[in-house]
Amino acid sequence: MTRCIQTGLLLAGLALAAGFEVFAQVDATTHNSASRPALGKQGMISSAHPLATRAGLDILEAGGNAFDAAVAVAATLNVVEPMMSGMGGFGVALIYDARQGAIRCLDSSGRFPSAVDADVFRAPTENYLENRKGAKSISTPGNANAWETLAKEYGKLPWQQLLAPAIKLADEGFIISAHTAKHIQSEFPAFPVHAKTFYGKNGKPLQAGDRLVQKDLARSLRLLAAQGTKAIHGGELGEAIDKAVREAGGFLRLEDLTQNKAEWWDAVSIDYRGHKVVASPLPNNAWNGLLRLGIMSRFDLKKMGHNSPEYLHTFAEATKLAYAARLQYAGDRDQSPPPLDRLLSEKHWTMEAAKINPKKALPLQFPARESQEEEQYTTHFVSADQHGNVVTSTQTLGMLFGSKVMAPGTGIWLNNSMQYCTFEPKGNPLDALPGRRKLAGFCPMLVLRDGKPWIAVGSPGGHTIVQTVPQIVMNMIDFRMDVQQAIAAPRLSFIEPDITAVDGELEFAQVHELLQQGHKMTVRRLGNAHGLTVEYGTNGKPQRYTGGADPRGEGAAIGR
Repeated sequence: MTRCIQTGLLLAGLALAAGFEVFAQVDATTHNSASRPALGKQGMISSAHPLATRAGLDILEAGGNAFDAAVAVAATLNVVEPMMSGMGGFGVALIYDARQGAIRCLDSSGRFPSAVDADVFRAPTENYLENRKGAKSISTPGNANAWETLAKEYGKLPWQQLLAPAIKLADEGFIISAHTAKHIQSEFPAFPVHAKTFYGKNGKPLQAGDRLVQKDLARSLRLLAAQGTKAIHGGELGEAIDKAVREAGGFLRLEDLTQNKAEWWDAVSIDYRGHKVVASPLPNNAWNGLLRLGIMSRFDLKKMGHNSPEYLHTFAEATKLAYAARLQYAGDRDQSPPPLDRLLSEKHWTMEAAKINPKKALPLQFPARESQEEEQYTTHFVSADQHGNVVTSTQTLGMLFGSKVMAPGTGIWLNNSMQYCTFEPKGNPLDALPGRRKLAGFCPMLVLRDGKPWIAVGSPGGHTIVQTVPQIVMNMIDFRMDVQQAIAAPRLSFIEPDITAVDGELEFAQVHELLQQGHKMTVRRLGNAHGLTVEYGTNGKPQRYTGGADPRGEGAAIGR
């Protein structure tokens, strides 16, 4: 019996004894057994799949930099973790350019299709809930544009070389794990017939230990290598995507693909206990993670103790306050942007912290909107090189395998990002509005010490992302954990409408105290984080790297 299941049973028993309701969801996932951080002297890669991590490391060893490695990792994840991200999805990368000493954010979230009609996602439209998951929910993908932009502006190696590991793995195949097989099996009935031919065998989904060969995806990657992103954003692949989406009744068109581009933005930051904490800016909602850190900065966390009942209760209430702020203020950078000058000020943090009752859980102080699934259907990776360049990047397809739409012959799963919009009331800032930028809950984060990156971290997890990442940062700054300890440590998240989720590793006494304070509890996996640190010598040059991979997943951190 796993520790996770044991804790789930504890919660159930406690609930019956105390009269509280418990929502138990236990996910028996593959666990990475690493208890110490990976070490490196010339660089570090950490990603959600060992083969993707190895692809990035090989690029570093071939003379590439962290930006080259990031492209190789992202493209390889498209192959070995096809349910989570890829060319049909979108994401964000927060980078540190060591030569310029500059932080920039490259966003590939893009815009909603110009022809989208969000009324199909709400009542009284027939099948409006189903529409949020299928072809109608496909938004403009942009990951390939981000990969090419990063390679052109910062890379050293030829573009074709960066995609070669992904092409090889797609062409020759790889042995899938129980983790990947589980996801294929759960979604296989919804796959189009042509996808079932290579995600299945004899009409049944592939099993753990089977080889997944993706010849169509290999061909698409070769076209991308030969032609650049015009192959998707206007070329042969784009035309195939346009045709498939039209036939499936979706809104995405070739014109949307052609107009898509990756956008550079300045990052947003706060001071947290003498460290500069930097996160991706709008249209990402990473500011909400910074708000959580700000509220927690008003408390003496060391005195409370890591994951003490007092600490857990305080963070549970702080994260709830920040959640309410996201519901109230989230908006596009061009339309109703949140008042970040106020929200990220010490005055505001003090006011919010004063609302926390140290003995009692309070309800969400804002009218709840539509509750959404808090799933891990996203990926995160980090890279660093010997020069001190750093990349922390989150990418997604939305749900597992996105919309389950794949243009025949391409091997490219298309996202269903419009599912994560808020459709009521109509026209609100989080609605799927034609041509409007997509808002995303990504939270890649850098922590600077003496003006240089010390920590690079991020995680998947829907609305839990901006709750997971701050906890990892606090683990390292307040409780002096190494990056592996900080990522592996038990954590919690608030989930609408009024649930406190824990990831199953907390002790009996901790959970009991939360229940006594009025928290409604659930057990589920929270995130699949990856991170690294950079340490510098007296000459200011990088001299040591550490890396962490989440034991909740099957990824790996490897140093060079």
